[in-house]
Amino acid sequence: MDSKASSTAPVPSPAPSQSRKTPIPSNPNDRDFLNHLEVYLAKRDGVDKLLKISRYATKIILASSALPETLTLTGRLKSFESSVGLSRKAFRLGKFVQDVNALRNSHFDSNQDLALSIIAYGGEGLYYFVEQFIWLAKSGLIDAKHLRNLQKISAWAEFIGYLGSISLKFRDLKRIAEDEACLESSIQIAITRGNGCEEETERLRKVREKKLVKKLSIVQDFADGLMAWADIRDGKGLILGPLSVSCAGLLSALISTHKNWVSC
Repeated sequence: MDSKASSTAPVPSPAPSQSRKTPIPSNPNDRDFLNHLEVYLAKRDGVDKLLKISRYATKIILASSALPETLTLTGRLKSFESSVGLSRKAFRLGKFVQDVNALRNSHFDSNQDLALSIIAYGGEGLYYFVEQFIWLAKSGLIDAKHLRNLQKISAWAEFIGYLGSISLKFRDLKRIAEDEACLESSIQIAITRGNGCEEETERLRKVREKKLVKKLSIVQDFADGLMAWADIRDGKGLILGPLSVSCAGLLSALISTHKNWVSC
């Protein structure tokens, strides 16, 4: 009887003190660093940008003449820089497909948006496509006599692509600024009326973050465009020297690394 009664008795609810001891799940944004790093390095762009940082940091050291030419370390750094540059080209195999898909999946508000998108994605896509053959030429699989022409085509395609990309991003920045102004106005009206504006304030914070990322992306495109122009001009011209171009490359790599890290 006692055993049957105990089996049918209702299960007592936990005491308030017990329920308060239940652990609260941590914020999903507080990610473990090593897990975050694993996800970052699993991406092609993640490894590529780390290689880009190491390459242009090395180029800055070499271009600054901080080390004597006769030093053994100088020769090793030159060899390292050349090897990393070739390795980065291997990461571009098939990367032109992402530009094709980006163009296919885009929605255009005007003919101007369509034209700029074709210039931006078409230029970058052609750049990545030609870079595959440059890698094959430098690897020795195809005749290196075509290398010079391939590099010129690649540089021009990259430069034109950045012109389109910068133009698109300035248009996006204008739209973001309009959204920001609208939210600021809504918040001011809500404050005047004594209403709550927590939702609008959070939206404004996100819009401002988006605005900052867009500005950094424009700076990155200008830096990459400068490097492409230096390739077209063979390094001849104002601010097209090895040191300034290497600094632009490092700046671009750092901005891109930050964006990829935050997004993964």
